Amino acid sequence: MRATTATLPENKVKLTVELDDAEMNAAIDKAVVSVGRQVNIKGFRKGKVPRNVLVAHLGGPGALRGEAIRESMPDFYAHAVVEAGIDPIGQPDIDITAGEEEGNLTFECVVEVRPEVKVAGYQKLKVTIPSPMVTPDEVDAQINRYLETDAVLKDVDRPIVTGDMATLDVKAEQVGVEGVEPFEVSDFMYAVGSNSLAPETDGLIVGMKAGEELTFTSTQPGGLQVSYVIQIKAVKERELPALDDEWVKDNTEWQSVEEMRNTIQDQMQRMRVMEAQMGKRDAIASAVAELVPENECPAALLDAETNERLHELGHRLSNQNFTIETFLQATGQTAEQLIEVFRADALRAVRSDLALRAIVKAEKLEASAEEIEEELVKTALSMDVKPDVLRTNLYDSGRQVSFQAEVAKMKAQKWLEERVVYVDPEGVEINKELLEADQTAGLDL
Repeated sequence: MRATTATLPENKVKLTVELDDAEMNAAIDKAVVSVGRQVNIKGFRKGKVPRNVLVAHLGGPGALRGEAIRESMPDFYAHAVVEAGIDPIGQPDIDITAGEEEGNLTFECVVEVRPEVKVAGYQKLKVTIPSPMVTPDEVDAQINRYLETDAVLKDVDRPIVTGDMATLDVKAEQVGVEGVEPFEVSDFMYAVGSNSLAPETDGLIVGMKAGEELTFTSTQPGGLQVSYVIQIKAVKERELPALDDEWVKDNTEWQSVEEMRNTIQDQMQRMRVMEAQMGKRDAIASAVAELVPENECPAALLDAETNERLHELGHRLSNQNFTIETFLQATGQTAEQLIEVFRADALRAVRSDLALRAIVKAEKLEASAEEIEEELVKTALSMDVKPDVLRTNLYDSGRQVSFQAEVAKMKAQKWLEERVVYVDPEGVEINKELLEADQTAGLDL
């Protein structure tokens, strides 16, 4: 096979392909087997029809050749894509120019390819990730959760604060809806700050005292309005036991307050670092995506990414015996709204993909043959197939160039991870050394 390309406007290429006699003969032999398994010819079993009989049945060698071209054209095109080293993103427009009846088969195709963009500013990226640091107050709060298991409730005569337990009589009534009885409950024990009543409750009840009444109207999901009348009957606070070595020995796995605090501090710190580490990749992807203008993202790529997400959702729902329609009903979305959400995700993915490929080219991070082979072996192992099988599948499907690009993008991702500035949500720069060590050893995950 000989494949050559010519660049056309609008991110398209013209691919010219010529096959020799050996390749065409192999395609014809393949068609003989394929067609022989399908046709019914009196006196012969399927798959056992002699070649000359099959050719005669089809209408002569020309008909068999036409069938071979039709069956093998997807393979011809996929192999030509690999030989030419192009990365198509759309369906090809194929035109056979010679050899349809005899001689070397030649065809041309025009296809849209992934565009090359240029990005600026990636050398000085600043990305926000979760803070890997734990404050003493957060450690104290975790210790208090242990103490709360042994807490007692004590009546107080003061304004309510978050964390108190309030005894309430609650009456809730739908506004503007006739024929629906109000909902009423007495002596309801409410944990202030739990947000287990109407969303407005915690913000309004703090500062009130026993004996007072709280009235307000809340707008529920879907626009339904509910009026609340809440009588505050009593307020109690949690009285925690004294934190000492004796209580720690009797109620926890540790032997002292110091050991308890140090262990909790260490575990929380390591978990925070893991969260920060896991947030790096997505934060970088979002940051580099912003470097690519939306108008540089081809519609073909956006459509493909959106459809892939819809297909994945449909597959997951099917495994749970659900349909897209039931999912839309359960989530209160329309099909258009769902597609809009997926398309927004697809846009970010496309922009990030184009940016990483641009960085590969700008920084000369193309994957070597050894790196590609190493990743191919890893991928094959994860798929539980032999490397040769995966290698053949990539070639036959025309995805060899795409696979190589993914390996290069992984190098670009690592290159960025080593160079970007990480900051926490408050804008404070994070020490990169905190993000490098393995935090999983010894953790009960």
